[in-house]
Amino acid sequence: MQSTTCPSCGMAGMDVFYELERVPAHSVLLLPTREEAVRYPRGDIRLGFCRTCGFISNTAFDPSLHEYSDRYEETQGYSPTFNAFARRLAEHLIARYDLHGKDILEIGCGKGEFITLLCELGENRGIGIDPAYVAERSLAHPSERVTFITDFYSERYAHLHADFVVCKMTLEHIHDTAGFVGMVRRALDGRPYTTVFFQIPDTTRVLEEIGFWDIYYEHCSYFTPGSLARLFRRCGFDVIDLWRDYGDQYLMIEAQPGSGRDRTFPELEDDLERTAADVEIFRREAPQVLRRWREYLAQQHAEGRKVVLWGSGSKGVAFLTTLGIEREIVYTVDINPNKHGTCMAGTGQQIVAPSFLCEYRPDAVIVMNPIYVDEIQRELSTLRVTADVLTVERFGHAGTTLALRV
Repeated sequence: MQSTTCPSCGMAGMDVFYELERVPAHSVLLLPTREEAVRYPRGDIRLGFCRTCGFISNTAFDPSLHEYSDRYEETQGYSPTFNAFARRLAEHLIARYDLHGKDILEIGCGKGEFITLLCELGENRGIGIDPAYVAERSLAHPSERVTFITDFYSERYAHLHADFVVCKMTLEHIHDTAGFVGMVRRALDGRPYTTVFFQIPDTTRVLEEIGFWDIYYEHCSYFTPGSLARLFRRCGFDVIDLWRDYGDQYLMIEAQPGSGRDRTFPELEDDLERTAADVEIFRREAPQVLRRWREYLAQQHAEGRKVVLWGSGSKGVAFLTTLGIEREIVYTVDINPNKHGTCMAGTGQQIVAPSFLCEYRPDAVIVMNPIYVDEIQRELSTLRVTADVLTVERFGHAGTTLALRV
């Protein structure tokens, strides 16, 4: 099921520059046994680059492999670092758009933490839509202000009134990006002052860091600032703001239905040539980065040193399955208690609580997201666990590493 037509701008001839075969179709499902984790359905990744608009897509994507259900466990709400960011973002949006006593719709609300936060801080009314919403596993405790719909967003919900529309970390999961953004735009016909806010991963960082751990099956769509802004304008939105946050990992866009007040952000948007160059560097250097990681882990294993991964989400699954790591790493650590005792899709490592490290005494901890290094170091110090702490960021470039003794 391959397509070389760009799902964002419709131009033909996407240039495939990175390929993976038989990767897990999902990364954050709760898989109770190693056997089920190893045998979970797989698909192929063939990333294609559109030289017309800068969009990157998995041209081999098969949506029938997806399972967004009550087994889906994506929340980052157990992290103080993430919660501080979410609160700061909510306060920013409330202040900027005077979200007080308003109706807010969140598409892809996850476990409902953010829509609940917006409604509590601004005394707003909210509706969250997500097929994987599970009230029992939510850290939010919404009042009657918030209603949840356990479903995918579609035209059938176009009638829902909203003064503000939120869609965080969802668009990258959707293959027909133009179709989806166009559907949201049509739902806002006759509502010229309704603002939409989208948050997605920024692919610029992934390309520059040779971040293979950020390429996995659920993410079939990859945007840079320019390709995102071009898509929204093409679908009939005026871009109000375009910015990065969370250590430049997240890309944000704020827009309204076209009203003639559009503005451009040349420093961010004029990135087509840069992205094309980054794609070529990724194409050339990715095999070397993978080789360096495999050599490092093989050496650690040969020397009898115990290595654990910290972070059992999609980054961790992509890291292990892309490298084909099984015996070199036996355990993955996560602070989310819902994941403890379950296994990593594809390679089957058991997911354990941080306290497990008091007994296991690892020699090295690989942190899957560098923004959590300080938080993880504090936890290791509290547990009195001494280990080398490495981040994936920049590891494979000319053999450089970030290794901090804790």
